[in-house]
Amino acid sequence: MTDPDLQKKDPANPGQGEPVVSKPYIMPDDPEQGSAEALTKELGETRDKMLRTLAEMENLRKRTSREVSDAKTYGITGFARDVLDIADNLQRALDAVPAEARAAADPGLKALIEGVELTERSLLNALEKNGVKKFDPSGEKFDPNFQQAMYEVPDASVPSGTVVQVVQAGFMIGDRVLRPALVGVSKGGVKPAPVAANGNEPNDAA
Repeated sequence: MTDPDLQKKDPANPGQGEPVVSKPYIMPDDPEQGSAEALTKELGETRDKMLRTLAEMENLRKRTSREVSDAKTYGITGFARDVLDIADNLQRALDAVPAEARAAADPGLKALIEGVELTERSLLNALEKNGVKKFDPSGEKFDPNFQQAMYEVPDASVPSGTVVQVVQAGFMIGDRVLRPALVGVSKGGVKPAPVAANGNEPNDAA
């Protein structure tokens, strides 16, 4: 009796008895690995990743540059506010001396007044060198973004809503308000003419 397991392999079929390895299934839209189409697709994906990385790095660079610039401009905000108290006290000291007393003052008092004025100018110049500028809105239209109204003044000679008195000057740091100006605003004068959407005054003749 012949054992079928011991039978010789058929020379005409050398693969008989060996396991058959099937190729991995490839999706219809997925190019075969190593093909030109696959390399082109991989190159496109790599390019997209590179462009996204470059865009993110550029955004980070701009954001960092802006933060550094803001730190240089506005980093002294707290210190500048403290210095403004000194400038206010110097101004109050000068305002406390009436014009008549200043004109009739002896040389010693005149030298003291001039010294206070010089100190105030030096302080304001130092602030301006560091981006802090004083502004006086006298005669301007009241703007709540830059001024704080303390009271109204009846004055028919100017349009209503005009700054006619400045109690305390304002200060800017960069393009921001460090301290709004304290002002008195006119009341009861001629109302300013309305401005049309195109920036021109309306034509009454129309």
